Amino acid sequence: MAGNTNTNTDTQQIATSNPMVGGAAMFADKNIVENAVNSADHTTLVAAVKAAGLVETLSGEGPFTVFAPTNDAFAALPEGTVETLLKPENKDQLTKILTCHVVGADAMAMAIKGMIDDDGGSHVVPTLGGCMLDATYDGDTITLTDEQDRMIHVTIADVKQSNGVIHVVDGVILPGM
Repeated sequence: MAGNTNTNTDTQQIATSNPMVGGAAMFADKNIVENAVNSADHTTLVAAVKAAGLVETLSGEGPFTVFAPTNDAFAALPEGTVETLLKPENKDQLTKILTCHVVGADAMAMAIKGMIDDDGGSHVVPTLGGCMLDATYDGDTITLTDEQDRMIHVTIADVKQSNGVIHVVDGVILPGM
């Protein structure tokens, strides 16, 4: 077909510029939701985003930085927590927790580290859910301390999206009590 420049090579190049997440290629030309649904490590997060009614928001223009907890991160919560949060009557609480994982900016790891350095070793990160996270780093590992003084580590940084960036994290960020 004349004039068609969208080849498999172009698609492979877009995918290979991003790390694999949950055994799936992450495409920089797809949005956060389009990529997250392909990650085997994020099925709980995807179910929670759907239950909270945030699919349209996180598919929107952004930019967004999403700290994306893995299935193991959700499983580490007290028994029954995820099941309780997914119930329709707990949608507001679920939405609050999920939006505490989202920042209204496109913040790559080096930019976050720069803000931490500029602030003398820690930087307060306000989320769309109203949570204030304390960001620090040691070597290549960025650590977020949530409002319950729980430490969450970025395990895969800089997964570029068409509407922002995903950083995979090993814990669920919780708002203050």
